[in-house]
Amino acid sequence: QVHVVESGGDSVQPGGSLRLSCAASGSIVSIVAMGWYRGAPGKQRELVATSTSGGSTNYVDSVKGRFTISRDDAKNMVYLQMNSLKPEDAAVYYCNVRVYTTYSGPFSDFWGQGTQVTVSS
Repeated sequence: QVHVVESGGDSVQPGGSLRLSCAASGSIVSIVAMGWYRGAPGKQRELVATSTSGGSTNYVDSVKGRFTISRDDAKNMVYLQMNSLKPEDAAVYYCNVRVYTTYSGPFSDFWGQGTQVTVSS
């Protein structure tokens, strides 16, 4: 099993910055990708940013130029630096990790519980 824990959510004013962190632990053979999604609890989640082990990154258009995803593969961690935050960025942010847990099986997706980001004046 793989355990995913996010941290760093907070309440900030518009124009502010936050850095989210996500740590993955457990039976990880290798990581395919790590990423951040956002949404309201029980609602469909929107992809915010992803980072593959091949080195590619992908961002939703609304955060390009403001958010940066980065990884520390030695620690199985992924970060999301969020700058110039807007009220529409407010959401629960979820970390997703796509990993191989065995040497021969398919990859699996694991999610954290989410961390709340509030943006208001």
